[in-house]
Amino acid sequence: MPVYSMTGFASAAAAPRNEEVPTQPGVTVELRSVNSRFLDIAFRLPDELRHLEPALRDLLVGGLKRGKVEVRAALGRAADEGLPQPSSEQLNRLARMESSVAAWLPKAKPLSVHEALQWCRGSAAPTAAPQWDELTLAAAREGLTALREARSREGERLVQILMERVHKLRELAAQAEPQVPLVVKRQQERFLERWNEALQSAGAGHAMTAESARERALSEAAAFAIRIDVAEELSRLKAHLDEIERLLTAGGELGKRLDFLIQELHREANTLGSKSAALELTGISVEMKVLIEQMREQVQNIE
Repeated sequence: MPVYSMTGFASAAAAPRNEEVPTQPGVTVELRSVNSRFLDIAFRLPDELRHLEPALRDLLVGGLKRGKVEVRAALGRAADEGLPQPSSEQLNRLARMESSVAAWLPKAKPLSVHEALQWCRGSAAPTAAPQWDELTLAAAREGLTALREARSREGERLVQILMERVHKLRELAAQAEPQVPLVVKRQQERFLERWNEALQSAGAGHAMTAESARERALSEAAAFAIRIDVAEELSRLKAHLDEIERLLTAGGELGKRLDFLIQELHREANTLGSKSAALELTGISVEMKVLIEQMREQVQNIE
């Protein structure tokens, strides 16, 4: 199953099929989509197509799950901006009404050509409305298919980026594992040196044997090792990476689950940094946080 991004653009047009008038104007529908926590649909339609909002919304809800989607539709010039063709009946009615108004209101100004054409446009019977409805819905269906394809292509690129970050995080985790024993060993040696220095400066070198000092130092080092042990954090981090890789391979609607796992990765990286007792582990923690933040930005765009 593919992984869909919430970012995409598509445009589709539909025109009446008329062999006698091949250049007959049609309807153009554009769909723009960006990331959002939920499915948010906004329409920018001409007045002639306002009544199609419920049908268009049902169409988009059936094909999309998340994202902020803007739908724009435009009618061809002849349907939207062309001059109306008033009939003789319309002109006769308009002339009778103007004569009646002039009889009662002699100071009223006569109608202009523009006003007459606008009245004829408004009073014309909507005989072509069903045709434009069908064309608009056909263009919307085609645009939705193209939008899903665009979001799928973008989703493939996001999966590649996330997989690269997952592999780099695995490498950093592998680098961090052998660092802990080395840090503990160095700390043991440091404790022994400090104990010996403290005993010599206090003049208690004969009161405590070297073996006792060593045992005390090792005990302190063991307690220190427990405090800085990050094996559990690294184990959980690997488990989260395994789950992220599994989800990306399976595909589908996984944006919210990935977002949760990214939060958990960030938590483990923070804990690794807070327990760090060596510059090497601190550097690994910082690199992990950078990669996880990059993953967070990409996951925000996944449906």
